[in-house]
Amino acid sequence: RWLNHAYIHIQRKKKSELLDEDRVILDIRISRQDPSVSDKNHGTERWESRNGGIWLRRTAKRHASDSAKAITAVDVLFGSDAVEARPGWEMLNRPVILSNPGEAPEPRLTVRRGVPAAVERPTLHVRKDGRFKILQVADLHLSTGVGHCRDAEPSREGGENCEADTRTLEFVGAVLDREKPDLVVLSGDQVNGETAPDAQSAVFKFAEPFIKREIPFATIFGNHDDEGSLGRQDLMQLIQSLPFSLSLPGKASVEGVGNYYVEVLARGNSKHSALTLYLLDTHGYSPDEQQFKGYDWLKKSQIDWFKATSQRLKASGSHVGYKHMHMDMAFIHIPLPEYRNKEDVIAGSGTSAETPTAPGFNSGFKQALVDEGILAVSCGHDHVNDYCALSRSEGKDTKPELWMCYAGGAGFGGYGGYGHVIEGGYQRRVRVFEFDMNEARITTWKVLEHGDTKKRIDETVIVEGGKVVAP
Repeated sequence: RWLNHAYIHIQRKKKSELLDEDRVILDIRISRQDPSVSDKNHGTERWESRNGGIWLRRTAKRHASDSAKAITAVDVLFGSDAVEARPGWEMLNRPVILSNPGEAPEPRLTVRRGVPAAVERPTLHVRKDGRFKILQVADLHLSTGVGHCRDAEPSREGGENCEADTRTLEFVGAVLDREKPDLVVLSGDQVNGETAPDAQSAVFKFAEPFIKREIPFATIFGNHDDEGSLGRQDLMQLIQSLPFSLSLPGKASVEGVGNYYVEVLARGNSKHSALTLYLLDTHGYSPDEQQFKGYDWLKKSQIDWFKATSQRLKASGSHVGYKHMHMDMAFIHIPLPEYRNKEDVIAGSGTSAETPTAPGFNSGFKQALVDEGILAVSCGHDHVNDYCALSRSEGKDTKPELWMCYAGGAGFGGYGGYGHVIEGGYQRRVRVFEFDMNEARITTWKVLEHGDTKKRIDETVIVEGGKVVAP
């Protein structure tokens, strides 16, 4: 826990509200000495000292507030690994200088100059070759500051000094550069709330690799994201404001935060949908522990929204006008109760090292997925499960109806194994879904953090000709 406090008071005003005694901030520095000693181009305004090694350069000229260089907003991030993900913002080159910093992650001032930058929601298209690749990243468990590794495999040199977030983000960055996905789906527990007293700093850390590479990303929440300094609504508002984010809070009338869909349009300049992705909030812990222990479940309002949205989209011109096989998939955090059906687990599809911690109450979402023709659903939550299960229809003529996959845990800040259960330990991983719209085929595989990182682990064709197929 953080045991010391420091306060920065910032006053913001509109230009029309400025009084004669007000001063516009032109620049901010962190330094142990007057910046003018080394900066000879600071103009006529002198540097003014504040606590924490903060220096301000201000002017009484009101028109300076119109300048793109004027400081119009100030914020604080935390940690030596803090990054600034917002456009138009700049993190200062050194942390605030505290007389007694203690063990808390170092505070870093970040400033915005000029007017806020406009952020547009990306539009997704199938590539020219008819393919579209999704990288699912589950359970990053990022902290405020570098964090501490749990069950790191291999442990590497450093032992207890293993920095969880550093290693996690190095892994994610390497996979992005190798796989070059068209979209990243973050399927919950990006933020490890218990070790993230400043959740904003953790959010910027997971978003920055995608923004830097100009890769669109969509986010849903797990049961740990909102256990830090920000609730679900505030987290979603923050994520929604970032470049390349497709994340949305969803309708206020639908329970949860983050019930929405993403359309992937056909190649070129087409306005027709080729692929629809549904993302839903599986909430956190059971609201009725006495009767249904463990975790919460998808609610009736969510299932009703999903079914109504699916049927509306199918009837829309965007879908009807697509002359090839349209495909649909869903992402959630907490697995559905049907993930517990051992007879559905496909041998050779991955590891099953822990009993699925699905809700005790079955609200019927799996059947809704089948009824609406969803081909596959993928989740996170259980870090050391990364298998796929194949649900089949009931009756005399059973046939494959829905794939249910796990991504496997990606982050070193969350648990990563049960020792004796997994021989050799559990290596962090991510899951890839590649859609070949030419053949209406979906292929999935996993990528490991260590070892043969270029190998497609447990590669499986799960959809062929637009139909769910057995391997």
